[in-house]
Amino acid sequence: MSSLSRELVFLILQFLDEEKFKETVHRLEQESGFFFNMRYFEEMVTNGEWDEVEKYLSGFTKVDDNRYSMKIFFEIQKQKYLEALDKKDRAKAVEILVKDLKVFSAFNEDLFKEITQLLTLENFRDNEQLSKYGDTKSARSIMLGELKKLIEANPLFREKLTFPTLKNSRLRTLINQSLNWQHQLCKNPKPNPDIKTLFVDHSCGQSQPNGARAPSPVTNPLMGAVPKPAGFPPLGAHGPFQAAPAPLPTSLAGWMANPAPVPHPAASAGPIGFTPPNSAALLKRPRTPTNNPAVDYQNADSEHVFKRTRAFGISDEVNHMPVNILPIGYGGQNHGQSSYSSDDLPKAVAMTLNQGSVVKSMDFHPVQQILLLVGTNTGDIMIWDLGSREKLAHKNFKVWDLVVCSMPLQASVTNDYTALINRVTWSPDGTLFGVAYSKHIVQLYSYHGGDDLRNHLEIEAHGGSVNDLAFSYPNKQLCIVTCGDDRLIKVWDAVTGAKQYTFEGHEAPVYSVCPHFKENIQFIFSTATDGKIKAWLYDNMGSRVDYDAPGHSSTTMAYSSDGTRLFSCGTNKEGDSYIVEWNESEGAVKRSYNGLGKRSIGVVQFDTTKNRFLAAGDECVVKLWDMDNVNLVTTIDAEGGLPASPCIRFNKDGILLAVSTSENGIKILANPDGLRLLRSMENRSFDASRAASASVVKTSTMTTFVAAANASGGPSIMDRVNPMPSMVMMNGDNRNLVERPRIGDESMDKSRMWKLTEISEPSQCRSSRLPDNASSATRVSRLIYTNSGLAILALASNAVHKLWKWQRNDRNTTGKATASVLPQLWQPNSGILMTNDTSETNPEDAVSCFALSKNDSYVMSASGGKISLFNMMTFKTMTTFMPPPPAATFLAFHPQDNNIIAIGMDDSSIQIYNVRVDEVKTKLKGHHKQITGLAFSNVLNVLVSSGADSQLCVWSTDGWEKQTSKQLQIPGGRVAAPLADTRVQFHQDQTHLLVVHETQIAIFEAPKLECLKQWGPREASGAITHAAYSCDSQSIYVTFEDGSIDILTASTLRLRCRISSTAYLPTNPNSRVFPLVVAAHPSEPNQFALGLSDGSVCVIEPLESEGKWGSSPAVVENGNGAGPSATAAAAAANTTDQAQR
Repeated sequence: MSSLSRELVFLILQFLDEEKFKETVHRLEQESGFFFNMRYFEEMVTNGEWDEVEKYLSGFTKVDDNRYSMKIFFEIQKQKYLEALDKKDRAKAVEILVKDLKVFSAFNEDLFKEITQLLTLENFRDNEQLSKYGDTKSARSIMLGELKKLIEANPLFREKLTFPTLKNSRLRTLINQSLNWQHQLCKNPKPNPDIKTLFVDHSCGQSQPNGARAPSPVTNPLMGAVPKPAGFPPLGAHGPFQAAPAPLPTSLAGWMANPAPVPHPAASAGPIGFTPPNSAALLKRPRTPTNNPAVDYQNADSEHVFKRTRAFGISDEVNHMPVNILPIGYGGQNHGQSSYSSDDLPKAVAMTLNQGSVVKSMDFHPVQQILLLVGTNTGDIMIWDLGSREKLAHKNFKVWDLVVCSMPLQASVTNDYTALINRVTWSPDGTLFGVAYSKHIVQLYSYHGGDDLRNHLEIEAHGGSVNDLAFSYPNKQLCIVTCGDDRLIKVWDAVTGAKQYTFEGHEAPVYSVCPHFKENIQFIFSTATDGKIKAWLYDNMGSRVDYDAPGHSSTTMAYSSDGTRLFSCGTNKEGDSYIVEWNESEGAVKRSYNGLGKRSIGVVQFDTTKNRFLAAGDECVVKLWDMDNVNLVTTIDAEGGLPASPCIRFNKDGILLAVSTSENGIKILANPDGLRLLRSMENRSFDASRAASASVVKTSTMTTFVAAANASGGPSIMDRVNPMPSMVMMNGDNRNLVERPRIGDESMDKSRMWKLTEISEPSQCRSSRLPDNASSATRVSRLIYTNSGLAILALASNAVHKLWKWQRNDRNTTGKATASVLPQLWQPNSGILMTNDTSETNPEDAVSCFALSKNDSYVMSASGGKISLFNMMTFKTMTTFMPPPPAATFLAFHPQDNNIIAIGMDDSSIQIYNVRVDEVKTKLKGHHKQITGLAFSNVLNVLVSSGADSQLCVWSTDGWEKQTSKQLQIPGGRVAAPLADTRVQFHQDQTHLLVVHETQIAIFEAPKLECLKQWGPREASGAITHAAYSCDSQSIYVTFEDGSIDILTASTLRLRCRISSTAYLPTNPNSRVFPLVVAAHPSEPNQFALGLSDGSVCVIEPLESEGKWGSSPAVVENGNGAGPSATAAAAAANTTDQAQR
């Protein structure tokens, strides 16, 4: 349903409510699912109208939609059950237990048993947990409070709990305006026309049965109240139509619908996309509805997809739902929007860095999250490595080419050669960063790891101060957006520095910019010092909205990490500060947070993290809010020493928080995960190639940019950008921070290497074999950690899935997977197994595959038969589709849309399948044998496929065209199997590609598929069975047929640790067991799991005393005897590099 059709439903709801059609109002609320009437819900719960309560809820959610919904329905069924027991109606209680509560036994069997035992008690209050249960009225009141919390936290109810703000009788007013318009078109308008019907257009002609209203527009009443049919009381509450109000300001989202040639389909109207209620362009340039599809709501009535009319599909809202809420129980529980609690916030001071001048802006590297970029009030920029606490790079303010600058800038610099920094920020992939100065210019640097910082672009962007800078991707082209004291916003090509757009319209200096995109629409929010907020598309049509920030404050805006929620924080001239959440559909403040000071010094800075928390530096502390709670959650004083309005910045994972101090320093706060990360990096020399590998391994993106610019006739920037060092040059360059040699320093490269660590005894690592009661041994075909890191899912060759879950307890406070504590082999009480369809084929001979949804709620799986979609909470099969032939051999969810799946087939084709509409969008053909691997890059917008033909193909995800292909080069002396199991996996930077083949490990750069590095195993190890990146992409875990595991440094493919099978497998000379698949923990970079050929699963971690795999590189001191001898070094080099190519 289009957004205007949706708004029409709201108008009808208002009309029905004003006309007292109460039952019809609530029926429409339920059937449309647009507005959840909390007051009506409270009334039904209070009165115990349970059937109506469940019926009303069913219009918005079902019990198995997500865990919030499950808890809501459970609380209602539990209350019904207790009320039946309280009335001594045992028969009714048993009926509720069997019919309604039994379904929840699959999720908490112990709780269900406890509920069942209440039947044996004369008074259920004898149960300790129910001893405080009062009378029915008070119990319903308590439960209602709990239900309201759950509903407010449930993503499916987001934006559905508040009715739009409408003028009274808005529908009547619109009809009135329409009749006025029709009357103005009459050739001979009558002064007092008689309106008899709305079924036909009005005309004042004599032959027409319908009159009209007086010509003066929107001043006289058109028609009175519409009488109801007989049997209803007459309408007296509403008189004539009201005068039409002045046009309301356009919504924050409405302008976005205008540039699209057709309305956006309703199927995409989840939290990811805007829901435009109107078009600003239409307010400026009125058109008739028949010529504008964006306002013709009639043509979208058939698209009523908001309700669950599709056969099956994975809800966008559910896919963005956090996975873990507290288990069902009797006690009161806190229900947040994610599994994170305030205890997970970084609060402990891990270190203090001496910056030397006042910190103005900070930004963590998007990939190497221990790298911190800092800008100061003296124009200095620094890059800190938090692992070593060293300053990697330092640049003072300097205009690179003053001669070509304008006279005002030259004069300004001549009088005072200093400038403060207003903003520093990394590009999305970390290859560039931008600096906005208080004097006219922005500078872009390219970063190549370590201290290798190179001038890239210098742009005289604005007259006066450049107040903000941000990166954006309009038309898939990297750009920078700037704003300044000259009241302008400008967009620049990040490669050539060419100006793309200039946006004018602010009447005061522009303070900040916030580029974003939703539903493929790119836009920019801008804020000015007078408190005005405007929004712009990348065109020359002017601003689309004009709003006032709370308190007319200088404001910054930011989205939550998942891009679904918009926040702003600002301070006005009186020192009053405001932090709010915006309702994008309404262009209004949705929620104002309490706790900011009333007389702030300077503008308060803020940040968001984990899609859950807001933080602001105010009153010498860091203040934190839960996004769903207006009151402060906590404050952090960081052991004191903070300025009045400290600068703050979270790293990407939210485990580190940088805070500026009043003594020109920076405090790094960490949570337990952050402390572990920093400890693992301590005493470790910074590997420049490691930092570069995340973004620039061989030929950087910048080199590609330059080629593109030159090809299109743009000016070359090679005079400012040196070419990237090749992968070969970076091989083994483990940088010593004290001496800091250049990347190409051969002498240092030869004197430095990893010391190979051999692990052959169980006492040298931590490993645990996961419990399994299976009677028959079948090999593990596929293995994956859940995205939350709390469980492991395996698919055996007999088509049966197994799920192990770790519990949160004293020995495992995080509840994450660990080798120190055994998990539970989880299964619902029904005993049901997640078993794939095998279509009468032998599953042992079939190729198994599966893919897990982002929120761990669904798994798509196949074992030679149909593809099955399973609910991970109930193990129930939601649907099956695509019967063979051909059979699926690999599955991958699209990174932006869980309803799009790439399916590799055994006939060598790839099918792009839309789950929501149950159809194949396209078939990709380029391989000659079955598909063995698929990997999406959401940065490059490509899909990379690998096949049993040892070939790689790159496909554009925009039009699904084939971009390039490459045949793997088999090392000399090796012969690939006829059906080689070739796998692909993208690096964390989404550009570099790990390719796994039985004969080699290789790193390619997408999308051109240029091979950067190859590594081959020892012959004694046998063939490679599998390999995977660690979660931080710093290591590669490689498994072999002899049962050993090699751990490589990802950037150099240098072997640093080897684990023998004797370290984790029991000794049995008659049994040949080896790993078939390896999976890396999603947040613990040194933990991995193995799926073995005997059907078992093993989790392996380094010893706590070690913290990581392999030792740090040792420095060879020539002649002083302080390090390993040259002979030992050479021996180690021979050991580790014998297979390098």
